[in-house]
Amino acid sequence: MVLIDTNILAYLLIQGEQTDAAQRLRRSDADWRSEAFIMVEFTNVLVGYTVAKRITLALAQNLLGKADTLLDGKLGRISHAQVLTTAARHRVTAYDAHFLALAERLGLRLITEDSKLRTAAPTLTQSLAEALAAA
Repeated sequence: MVLIDTNILAYLLIQGEQTDAAQRLRRSDADWRSEAFIMVEFTNVLVGYTVAKRITLALAQNLLGKADTLLDGKLGRISHAQVLTTAARHRVTAYDAHFLALAERLGLRLITEDSKLRTAAPTLTQSLAEALAAA
């Protein structure tokens, strides 16, 4: 079981330079988990790509459906009070605290390419390369 941040999901589903690494992670462990907020953040990523005309709305909807299927039944929920506590402790946004709090609850390190988040919570996070090296 691995715990992923939004950027890892985006790397898997939106073709780019990190897609191969995300696919290798998926092949090494297909049990991907995340905090339910990932769907809000991923939708926002897709909006950005659509507005910038990098992808069509139809493709964005297709990718959102794939994300929903991939994470069906695999999303945890953290209370707002816990998010607030975690955000204050690590001095991160509430958005990031959703993922860190779930990492604490599950005893897993969050896989993220957000270097600021990894710096803020190094014991709770790891890069995609670190996750692949440990797989």
